[in-house]
Amino acid sequence: MKTRVNLVFGLVFSLISIRSCSGFYLPGLAPVSFCEEGKTTEDCQTSIQLFVNRLDSVESVLPYEYDVFDFCKDVKEKRPSENLGQVLFGERIETSPYKFTFKKDETCVKVCTKSYDVKNKDDKKNLDFLKSGMQLNYQHHWIVDNMPVTWCYDVEDNQKYCNPGFPIGCLVSPDGRPKDACVINAEFNKKNTFYFFNHVDITMTYHSGENEGWTGARLVAATLEPKSYKHDDENKVSCEGAPMEVPGDFTSNIKLTYTYSIKFVNNNNIKWASRWDYILVSMPHTNIQWFSIMNSLVIVLFLSGMVAMIMLRTLHKDIARYNQVDQEDAQEESGWKQVHGDVFRPPRKGMLLSVFLGQGTQIFIMTFITLFLACLGFLSPANRGALMTCAVVLWVLLGTPAGYVSSRFYKTFGGEKWKTNVLLTALLCPGIVFADFFLMNLILWVEGSSAAIPFGTLVAILALWFGISVPLTFMGAYFGFKKPVMEQPVRTNQIPRQIPEQSFFTKPIPGIIMGGILPFGCIFIQLFFILNSIWSHQMYYMFGFLFLVFIILLITCSEATILLCYFHLCAEDYHWWWRSFLTSGFTAAYLFVYAVHYFFSKLQIVGAASTILYLGYTMIMVLIFFLFTGTIGFFACFWFVNKIYSVVKVD
Repeated sequence: MKTRVNLVFGLVFSLISIRSCSGFYLPGLAPVSFCEEGKTTEDCQTSIQLFVNRLDSVESVLPYEYDVFDFCKDVKEKRPSENLGQVLFGERIETSPYKFTFKKDETCVKVCTKSYDVKNKDDKKNLDFLKSGMQLNYQHHWIVDNMPVTWCYDVEDNQKYCNPGFPIGCLVSPDGRPKDACVINAEFNKKNTFYFFNHVDITMTYHSGENEGWTGARLVAATLEPKSYKHDDENKVSCEGAPMEVPGDFTSNIKLTYTYSIKFVNNNNIKWASRWDYILVSMPHTNIQWFSIMNSLVIVLFLSGMVAMIMLRTLHKDIARYNQVDQEDAQEESGWKQVHGDVFRPPRKGMLLSVFLGQGTQIFIMTFITLFLACLGFLSPANRGALMTCAVVLWVLLGTPAGYVSSRFYKTFGGEKWKTNVLLTALLCPGIVFADFFLMNLILWVEGSSAAIPFGTLVAILALWFGISVPLTFMGAYFGFKKPVMEQPVRTNQIPRQIPEQSFFTKPIPGIIMGGILPFGCIFIQLFFILNSIWSHQMYYMFGFLFLVFIILLITCSEATILLCYFHLCAEDYHWWWRSFLTSGFTAAYLFVYAVHYFFSKLQIVGAASTILYLGYTMIMVLIFFLFTGTIGFFACFWFVNKIYSVVKVD
């Protein structure tokens, strides 16, 4: 695949030029009209091209290109242009030999025949790879008119589930147990045998525009049913009879003939703008999502009540009493006021904290804008790769606030090595992510996976990083260092105050560990669906729920950090800078534990390479989440501490 560097730079301008959206689709994803043969006009076309995407599996993290499995190839293969998000996610879309004519029903059409000679090493290698794909339940992903061709089947409670992929085939193990898709046919019962799905019955549903003022018809659904047929005569195929069996032992020559049948069905009840509904509605997650929201809201209400009680009652009374009586008497009553001369003392490792805050601010703004655009429909599943593309481009363009925030706090902490601060802000955390990503890419490249990022794309990512993000970070740092030091509401004593002996719950480590529990409790249900979409290849589309959870997480991290900060200040422990960041940031540790639990309890991933890839990509997620939640907690605590000490009268 040829990936040009200028393609990635064009993404910046394409995102900027996005117009307001209408319905489910982005502008630019306009409907395509189709006409019957002989009635072609400028407004509609006759031919329908079926595209094929990578093949993936729930039992492996390694996706593979369509051509690797030795399927039928398009003679005039032409890849459509792919955006940055598609390349990063390993999508490899290409044309296929499956070409149809609108409203022309066909039965048992031959596509091609693949022969495997027992004496040929290459044929043995190709057939073994095909068998391993069936054994690991690798699935096709076909696309027609920018929508997935789905395999719909009945599940529990007579509900229909539409899977945007269908398997290569299935295996009946040596002990006679059918695996996965083999249960769809009672004839799949021979031990140690692979049953190959070499035939598909395709049904295309269209919406006619004759009575609605536009020409032709539009495709509103594409479904298929995979089947297995043994074609004894490749020149005269017959789609009936015994299934196509591939024995576990390759002892005789094998011929695999691929065929298809297609029919067109008119349905004017389905509108083009809602043609994805039959796929998305079949995923029964809405009730669980509402339960997740209600669960999170209960936690938020509990924390809000605690914060309100402290802010409106305890703090208000403390401050009023403190401002009315002598300082010495007040200091004996309450602990948090006694540390007013040390509470703004610069923290240790202030440069590292300021770098984390700068990167966390960059990630926070990027996440907020990305989720907001997703809620508006701009980053829907119909616009492939748009979510990742938007996130990467926004991160690149948000270097300025990262440099500004980092430099402002570093200057406030009394730091003078501004060059080191700027370089660390621009390079430290992105460098860790890129190094991890590069190592994972090496594993993918060695394994021959389609998810391996081409060299040209890596160069483009580095160009975006060093050519745009780093200069913008320097520009933000320049403005940050030009600003005066942030004024503190109270003066800092020259001699640090001695911190009294702390109880178990006010010590740093127990407080930090407890601080991440409630924020994680708000997101763990939503996290399950996100991990499902990444590793189980399920379609994620409920960005409205995700945006609500994002807001709830924001509130929960803030309130939990403020509560614990208040308790520590009351215990006369004024080291709140790092603790406020780590308290909410520790939510990322729970995320990692949950991801490991998800790996062992929900996934069936096998192989050392897949395990390493899972852990490697999880570490990237954990680092980003750590910076994101830690920054939220820090700024909430920073506002809280400034607020309470600004209303206290100090001589």
